Amino acid sequence: TFQRQLQQSDCQNALMKKVFDTHMLFLQINQSAVALKHVFAALRLFVGKFPSAFFQGQADLCGSLCYEILKCCNHRSRSTQTEASALLYFFMRKNFEFNKQKSIVRSHLQLIKAVSQLIADAGIGGSRFQHSLAIINNFANGDKQMKNVNFPAEVKDLTKRIRTVLMATAQMKEHEKDPEMLVDLQYSLANSYASTPELRRTWLESMAKIHARNGDLSEAAMCYIHIAALIAEYLKRKGLFSMGWPAFLSITPNIK
Repeated sequence: TFQRQLQQSDCQNALMKKVFDTHMLFLQINQSAVALKHVFAALRLFVGKFPSAFFQGQADLCGSLCYEILKCCNHRSRSTQTEASALLYFFMRKNFEFNKQKSIVRSHLQLIKAVSQLIADAGIGGSRFQHSLAIINNFANGDKQMKNVNFPAEVKDLTKRIRTVLMATAQMKEHEKDPEMLVDLQYSLANSYASTPELRRTWLESMAKIHARNGDLSEAAMCYIHIAALIAEYLKRKGLFSMGWPAFLSITPNIK
């Protein structure tokens, strides 16, 4: 009934936020497995009808939805896990189609951020969650329509990276009293995101905080210089800054 109003400003409007928040409430309040099945069906319709709300403009709605679906991927009910995994796969596929079959950068980024949050909030990462990741990979392998594009490879890369984050976080918990080992793990995570500047920046900031806490100020400074160089390089490629990362070579040759 209110489709025209919902689509105003590329779906970035107050009414869309209210409708979206109502959908989210069904995932935030405990439901029966039968009710959840209908919630997932409603969300599939919603994402299919209003992809701009998730894949354009601000990333808030995309991030919130990723967080709630991932939480359901860790659900104790097998059927809910399967439904949540199917919805997540559908969501990534819609992102790929929306980007004219180029990439799933937004959902990739928001899913990794949501995983990092959920590790702290809900302690995900056990066999239930691993089972859901396997289901998503199976969808990617069996999707005949996507056989000749790079979408299945992107999905596999994402699930692999989620596993890396889960493993690294588990190791970090083990080594929280060993600052050198902890920073080493943070560094390898930052390196694994060399191609995703936003997440590389997140892990570098996290490293800087550990260094500063331990009084290792020159190491913390090195992290911040790398963050600044990343941003400079991004701005250069956008045509907004002339220098890029070489601007920082006079401070440290390590910036390469």
